[in-house]
Amino acid sequence: MAETAAMGNVPFVWEGTDRKGNKVKGKSLAADEAAVRADLRRQGVVPSRIRKQSRGLFGGGGSIKPGDIAIFSRQLATMLSAGIPLVQAFEIVGSGHDNAAMQKLILTIKADVEGGSALAESLAKHPLYFDDLFINLVEAGEQAGALETLLDKIATYKEKTEALKKKIKKALTYPAAVLVVAFIVTTILLIFVIPAFEDLFKGFGADLPTFTRMVIDLSVFVRAQGFYIAILIGAAIGAFIYFHKRSRKMRHFLDRLSLKIPIIGPILQKAAIARYARTLSTMFSAGVPLVEALESVAGATGNIVYEIGVLEMRDEVSTGQRLQQAMESTGLFPNMVIQMIAVGEESGSLDDMSSKVADFYEEDVDNAVDNLSSLLEPIIMGILGVLVGGLVIAMYLPIFKMGSVI
Repeated sequence: MAETAAMGNVPFVWEGTDRKGNKVKGKSLAADEAAVRADLRRQGVVPSRIRKQSRGLFGGGGSIKPGDIAIFSRQLATMLSAGIPLVQAFEIVGSGHDNAAMQKLILTIKADVEGGSALAESLAKHPLYFDDLFINLVEAGEQAGALETLLDKIATYKEKTEALKKKIKKALTYPAAVLVVAFIVTTILLIFVIPAFEDLFKGFGADLPTFTRMVIDLSVFVRAQGFYIAILIGAAIGAFIYFHKRSRKMRHFLDRLSLKIPIIGPILQKAAIARYARTLSTMFSAGVPLVEALESVAGATGNIVYEIGVLEMRDEVSTGQRLQQAMESTGLFPNMVIQMIAVGEESGSLDDMSSKVADFYEEDVDNAVDNLSSLLEPIIMGILGVLVGGLVIAMYLPIFKMGSVI
């Protein structure tokens, strides 16, 4: 409800003069122009021009992506480190955003903070964009009087996790995109190109090679049943997306299956370990108790198999067991990771050792993705060659056969 109410206001751009006669300008979030004028009067600003902010060429306000939140975190941390007051920092960061939706969100939070709300409380009203980890760290920073330090840690964490996500997407998107293109090209050939050859072959008055006959039969089937096939494929994709979002059992099955896929599985496992270590380091360095930190770490791993494992670890640690032993009992972590965590526990530097684990695995994922791209490229080109080349050969086989007879 808070999210919906906050988004009911719209951003306005204004210009005016302050109490000293200096020209000032800025942006405010309000229900209408009258509300903006009233707010400016309270600030001692005499407005000379107020207008609604433009929505852009297509009238859209844009969408807020995790990368936008990461950039916002870094900008806010930099502003506070430079000694700029929180409200003014929000004004500067909000004014500099091209994304209208993000700007609206920032100005909404700024209005809440101006109204006397704590920053963590204001952020908690927007759970779509700020998760429990983000809010808990901000709250810890406010209570300890070190908000800029904690925001810097949050910014670093968000930047690292977003970079890791992009690497994983890079590993999965390229082969998927090429295979989709191959499917589209093959479909076009079957629907538009093969029929032209079929008409040509009808005048030969001779039996066609088996391979050619199979391709022509496939073309006839696709043309006759293509509409129903497209509906079936669309329904299957829609059902998959629907149940993947709503069924935890299905996600658990797919996440467990994905870890066993050759080549891809090890990359996803390393990514989950990197997220685990990075989140643990960030939470622990902020002074969050280990048991409470593991709660946030579980949801940040990005894989339900690891999420369940970390929650089991939390239960074991809460009974007094060491983190090293709890990690061993899950069977999800390599021995090197367990030993580094053990050293961190014994030396009292768990945050530093976790950060080193995260750095190592993030770099490992980066290298693995690059190697995967190099490995998949010739394989995918081979698949494309077999599909398209096979269709071309099937169509020219009768012509080659006629040439050999002549």
